[in-house]
Amino acid sequence: MNRKYTILFFLLFWGINFSVKAQSDVTLSNCTKYLEPQFISDGQEYKALLSGGEIAEFHTTFYAENYYRIVAATGKEENNVIFSIYDEENHLLFTNRDHKNSPYWDFQFSNTINCTIEAKLNQKKVSSGFVLILIGFKQ
Repeated sequence: MNRKYTILFFLLFWGINFSVKAQSDVTLSNCTKYLEPQFISDGQEYKALLSGGEIAEFHTTFYAENYYRIVAATGKEENNVIFSIYDEENHLLFTNRDHKNSPYWDFQFSNTINCTIEAKLNQKKVSSGFVLILIGFKQ
């Protein structure tokens, strides 16, 4: 009897793990298509598993005079992630909500700046999933 439960638990765990990995791969593919070949990734993957109205918060530094692209995705469909960028004093610098939840934004700062990136799901389209943000720069 215990062996049945052990096997059932293993199969359930494996199935969930496979599903999570598949969604993560699709989301990464969806993001990288907007970076390559013009932009080089900063090497970081900013990701979070969100449900409902949860908000993920990421911190990064953007350096003066560099040309950046930020890309956000969840799953196969585009425009499901709402992301906003704030400065250190919590002033809103950009939100893709004002641009029909565009999956990416290109920008450049004249001064080096520490920023907070907030990401959440578009609740009208998706209720939970992995959010992935990639940041790239031009050489």
